[in-house]
Amino acid sequence: MDWEFIGAVLPEYLKAAGLTFALGGLGVVLSLLCGLVCALVRYWRLPVLTYLVQIYIELSRNTPLVIQLFFLYYALPKLGVVWPSSVCAIVGLTFLGSSYMAEAFRSGLEAVPESQLEGAYSLALTRQQAFRYVILPQALATSVPALMTNVVFLIKETSMFSIVALADLMYVAKEHIGLYYKTDETLLLLVLAYTALLLPLSLLGHALERRLQHG
Repeated sequence: MDWEFIGAVLPEYLKAAGLTFALGGLGVVLSLLCGLVCALVRYWRLPVLTYLVQIYIELSRNTPLVIQLFFLYYALPKLGVVWPSSVCAIVGLTFLGSSYMAEAFRSGLEAVPESQLEGAYSLALTRQQAFRYVILPQALATSVPALMTNVVFLIKETSMFSIVALADLMYVAKEHIGLYYKTDETLLLLVLAYTALLLPLSLLGHALERRLQHG
């Protein structure tokens, strides 16, 4: 193990980890927002939109992120749409993540008993008030485990960003293996970098689950 090499390239990995976390974090936030909207469309069974959301979810969940990124980065320019690598990465991750978040939110909404809604109406709450103060908080609490699992999954999926020429962790690792043939050192740094990104998220998810279980 060449520790001198590790010390020399460590700043590059820190920079790449920052880029990975920034793009992944933005993709996760957008996925949560878009996923919630999609879940609400299906929960309220809005005409036409429900059908379109179902098509989107099936398309997104049944195509790998690498194919989606290839389409955004290489196919769209042939149609006259050119996006920077970072935009392609965020859009691709959001497109994939929103479908998973939508299903997590939907399962949480459907897990709330109908009696909760009836009780809210008996207290003279409007439909909007009942949803905001009774249904949504319980649905979010139920959805937390699935949501946190999806967050970790999406951060791991950022390893695909290298195919759109982004200098993320995977891109830097492949460059160092190709240039210096330091496979062991490079893979060690890669594992440590992803562990540093994902372990706190996993611990946060477990903490939230325990907190919700105890009210």
